[in-house]
Amino acid sequence: MTHISHQRILLTGAAGGLGKALRSRLKANCQVLRLSDREAMDPAQAGEEVVQADLADAQAVSQMVAGCQAIVHLGGVSVEAPWEPILQANIVGLYNLYEAARVHGVKRVVFASSNHVMGYYKQNEVVDALTPPRPDGLYGLSKAFGEDLARLYFDRDGIETACVRIGSSFPEPKDRRMLATWMSYDDLHRLVTACLTTPVLGHSIIYGTSDNSTCWYDNRLAKHVGYRPQDSSDVFRDAIHTRTPEPDLTDPAVIYQGGGFVKTRFN
Repeated sequence: MTHISHQRILLTGAAGGLGKALRSRLKANCQVLRLSDREAMDPAQAGEEVVQADLADAQAVSQMVAGCQAIVHLGGVSVEAPWEPILQANIVGLYNLYEAARVHGVKRVVFASSNHVMGYYKQNEVVDALTPPRPDGLYGLSKAFGEDLARLYFDRDGIETACVRIGSSFPEPKDRRMLATWMSYDDLHRLVTACLTTPVLGHSIIYGTSDNSTCWYDNRLAKHVGYRPQDSSDVFRDAIHTRTPEPDLTDPAVIYQGGGFVKTRFN
């Protein structure tokens, strides 16, 4: 059972896929859920506030953060893309968010980092929170920056952050790679809840997956967060193997954990 942990929580990226999945679930974590995105969102329901804002607009971000006690930050560019939109949303925008958190006294952030911070490790390797980042593109690079920015604001200003390296969160895994990276929406909510409620969070890196038998991520250094996944990609394994071809072991998308991201370029 989820208990109310904060009076008002800000959920950014609320118009995106994961934002929509968390919108109804996060209401159980707070008295008021403030929803924000650059794009239009569904109208506010009971216990909700809707604020349309661009992360690159520092003044709008400050107003968006004011009055909140915690932030679940899903906003920004969520796929590999050209440099300029990533710069504005994921780098300038994240700086604006942490500055607003500092000014308004927000002390806990759940930051949606990504498995693509580690995308150039091979699929036969296991990584943990101390393994050096190897981003697979500009998107992964921006998330590595975000983790470092979060550490700076913890060391200097005491803002605790969970950097959640989200794998692949969909209703079900789409391919063989996702048998390792998949996280159900309910497990995503369990992980966010754990990050919001653990007594001491500090600056923590935790991999966001369900309890999958195939896994490239070791969360032993995040035991203090208290996340216990309850779902697994294993129930989809036979169906995925039946409908997908045998992997080409010379394909970089099969060799590396980042999958197709390692082959995506915009220049």
